[in-house]
Amino acid sequence: MKTEHEEQREFVQWFRQTYPATLIFAIPNGGARSSATASRLKAEGVTKGVPDLFIPAWETWVEMKRTKGGSTSPEQNLMHLHLRGLFYTVLVAKGFEDAKQQIEELRNEVDEVEQGQSPSH
Repeated sequence: MKTEHEEQREFVQWFRQTYPATLIFAIPNGGARSSATASRLKAEGVTKGVPDLFIPAWETWVEMKRTKGGSTSPEQNLMHLHLRGLFYTVLVAKGFEDAKQQIEELRNEVDEVEQGQSPSH
């Protein structure tokens, strides 16, 4: 089974190939670190619960999880609620394929709205 890192790397690669003019970037919030590094990053503004990826032009955050076994933490759930309250889209994806599918659905909805049609759901 792929790690969350591998799933995210595959998704970012696909996204950049599919939407080359659209910026996507990672928020390096997770991972094992020493307590000194964690303290330094916290002082610099690293905040628990911030999603893994951001797509500014689409006002969309993406939280990546492994295909099996990954779940959001209470801090992530609160952050997702906060971001949605600010009218951002927040996607929680179980692996690369799920992230790809959610992005394609999001783009289809945006395209329908831009063409004057109502979204299909």
